[in-house]
Formats: sequence, C-alpha cells, structure tokens
Amino acid sequence: MQIYQYPSQEGEKKINDTIERGLGYTQADYNNVEAYIKDVKERGDEALVAYTQKFDSKAITQENLKVSEQEFSQAMEKVDSSFLKALDRAVLQLTQFHQQQKEKSWIDTPRQGVMVGQLVRPVDAAGIYAPGAQGGKTPLVSSVLMGGIPAKVAGVETLVLMTPPMADGTINPHMLVAAKKVGIDQVFKAGSAWAIAALAHGTEQVPRVDVIVGPGNIYVTLAKKIVSGTVGIDMIAGPSEILIIADKDADPEFLAADLLSQAEHDVMASAILITDSKELATATQQAVKEQLKTLSRRDIATRSMEDYGAALVVPDIQTAIDLANRLAPEHLELVVKEPFEYIDRIRNAGAIFIGPYTPEPVGDYIAGPNHVLPTAGTARFSSALCVDNFTKKSSLINYSRAAFMAEADDIITLAETEGLDAHAHAIKVRRKGERCDAQQNH
Repeated sequence: MQIYQYPSQEGEKKINDTIERGLGYTQADYNNVEAYIKDVKERGDEALVAYTQKFDSKAITQENLKVSEQEFSQAMEKVDSSFLKALDRAVLQLTQFHQQQKEKSWIDTPRQGVMVGQLVRPVDAAGIYAPGAQGGKTPLVSSVLMGGIPAKVAGVETLVLMTPPMADGTINPHMLVAAKKVGIDQVFKAGSAWAIAALAHGTEQVPRVDVIVGPGNIYVTLAKKIVSGTVGIDMIAGPSEILIIADKDADPEFLAADLLSQAEHDVMASAILITDSKELATATQQAVKEQLKTLSRRDIATRSMEDYGAALVVPDIQTAIDLANRLAPEHLELVVKEPFEYIDRIRNAGAIFIGPYTPEPVGDYIAGPNHVLPTAGTARFSSALCVDNFTKKSSLINYSRAAFMAEADDIITLAETEGLDAHAHAIKVRRKGERCDAQQNH
C-alpha cells in the first residue's frame, strides 16, 4: 500500500485509476455468457445440469438438481448451536431493519371528483443468488439472508435460491439452514451464468422469476446485465470497495484490519485510507504489512493492496470528504473524533460506518442494513438492496364526470400541442357526448 500526498499529480492519478477500473471483463467473457444463457433458454434443465457437472460436481443429475426435504432435514442436524444462535440474531435484526422500509399503498382526493393513488404490490417470484466460495466449503450464508429477508418482508410468495454445489453434489448445510430460516423452500444446485439464465427464463424445474438479486463473479454479473429488462435485477456490481476517512486519533491496527477485510475479497478490490495525518498513514501501512502475514487469503489481499490500495494524506478532513464524494464508495468508514459533525456532508456512499467500533464486517453480517451495495461509483445514483427491489407500484386514477369536464380543455390543448390527435379525440368524444346531453336537457 503506497502513501500519496494529496493534492498531487500522483494522488490524482490514483483516484482516477480507482474510479475507472470498471468491471474487468473481456468481450470473450461477454460472448461466453450470452452463449450460456441462450443454451439454458433452449435446453432448460439439460443444459443446467450439463454445465454444473462440468464446472462444479459430476454428481448432479436432473433428479437431484433440486434440494429435497430430506436434505433440508439432514442439514439441521449438521450445524451447531453457536451457528443457530448467530443466525437467529442476524435474521431478527435484518428483518427489523427491512420492515422499516415497507411502503404502504395510498389514496388521495386532491381535487373535487378526482381520486389518485398508488398500489404497492410485491412481485410474484424472486431469485436469490448466493456464490459458492471455495467450492462451497465456505458458505456465504450472509448472501442468503441479505437477498431472502427483504424479499420475504416485501411479501414475495415464491423465493428461489441458486447456489453451486460442492464436489460431492451437496449444498453446505449452513446455507440450507439459513435458506429455510428465511422462508426459501426451493433451492437448486447450480451457479454462475447458467443459474441466472434459469431464473430469468425458467426451466422444467426452476420457476421463472420476476427479480434476481445477489452477488457473484464476473459471469454472474454479466448474466444479470444481459437478462436485465427480461427480469428486474438489484444492480450491476463491480469489485468490492472500502474507503476510510481517519484522523490522527484513529487506531492504525483497526484501520489496517478494515482495509484488509475488503482486500481479501478480490484482486480488484479497492481499499483506500484518506487521512490528515502522515504519521497515521505510515503506521497503517506498516500494520497492513504485518497483518497480511497472518491471512489465509494473503495472496489475493496482497495483490489487491498493491494494485488498488492506497493511503492519501490530505490537508484536512473536508478534503477527504470531497474525495469520498467523488469516489462514491461501496463502504465508507468515518473514523474521526466527532464523526456525526461530518455526516451531512457525505453525499455519495453505499453505507456509512461511524466510529472506531463499527468496522465494515458488522454491516456484512448482523447490524441490520443490507450489505448488497452499489459499487464502481454508482452510489452517486443508486442505493443498497432493499424491500423496494421486490415491489412494484401501480398508479390509481379515477375522475367523476364533473371533474373530467372541468379539465378536458387543458388535456386537449396538451395533446394537440404534441400532435397526438387520437389522444385529444378520446377526450373530445366524451366532452361532445356530455354537451349533447346538456343541450337535450335544456
């Protein structure tokens, strides 16, 4: 992790390189994903099983593609009480948070004879994607919770989980217990682009869904990008990011640990410290070197820190906040003496972690807010996964005869201004009938 003085030409280049690093895929990747989607759309379960056998487990067949009730029951016997305790806490706190996001349908009568409103309804079916880290040996339980809980709170009836199997054809029991806990009854043993294709288009066994959410590798991301429009998606997510704003009072050991918590995700993950203290930057740089030695994923984290890690020393905290708003990071930690004084100045961030005892991993697992967050600067215009991703809104409009007549001329004027004669006629034909009735009554 290099240290840069900012402002400087080198520091500005580092900022721009981080902003512009993109998703990191090739045209060949895109073409491959398109081919996978087309094949699954045409051959259904046959293609889904073939790709799963090729890349994940030769034990998968059309008969065991879907997790059985027996597998769910066996999974419960394989997890320990400490996991169940942690799972219960996470589910409770995530559910409580997401319940606060629910919108209600509403009706208003803004003018005499006019009723307008909005119906908020859940989608019929949602697909949750959960990656299979290290061949499924390290289950990404949090992905199940973060996708399934807001969908369930929204009222979605059909929830489908896609996750790649382990080599023996099973799903890690922690994943199945988590799925059952949040109300996901249909789990299929398939991953990558072909899993996304199955959710988007449906197969003999996999139901077609309306919304697909969840993180994944570049093939998953590209598949979601391609099927977007056929189904709704949460977002096009790039590599993970953390930006820490810290002052001289921050603990460099804490900061190094938090930077590495994201660097271990991916060689393209971005981990940046911005501080007004050169001494803190140097101490954090040294702490990163020491902590890297103990990490099981140190090769990934080392490369990430070398390519996309940095410490920028700025004149003051306001400059740090200005840079943060430019970068619009996925995760922003605010580790300064009076953090709440700066909150209203932060415009662009997926999630803001406040104070020295709020490291990013608390948001990954248990705090309550969703950890599926906008990356690659998209926090400038998008938000965390939430209940809204699983609902749609229908407008309600009702006019009485008197209200229609009162506004008819203005509607006709606007329609004729746009050159849409049929629009105007739909109003005129009703107004004409009303005027004829009025004349007959006289």
